[in-house]
Amino acid sequence: MAKQDDDIFGAPPKKKLAHEIGENLDTLSADELGERIALLRSEIERLEAARASKEASRAAAAAFFKS
Repeated sequence: MAKQDDDIFGAPPKKKLAHEIGENLDTLSADELGERIALLRSEIERLEAARASKEASRAAAAAFFKS
């Protein structure tokens, strides 16, 4: 019966990879932990790039108003 449901409604959505800070890690496999680490490293890089952009904008504004 599940196969018929899949045919009618499509395949069930895949679980989105996400990590919650402080989440219990006991139920995760080594591979899943590796995926989480990669996800978090990628997010850290994105945050650092955003911070660098904002700092550059602030420095440009400060230089503009000093002159």
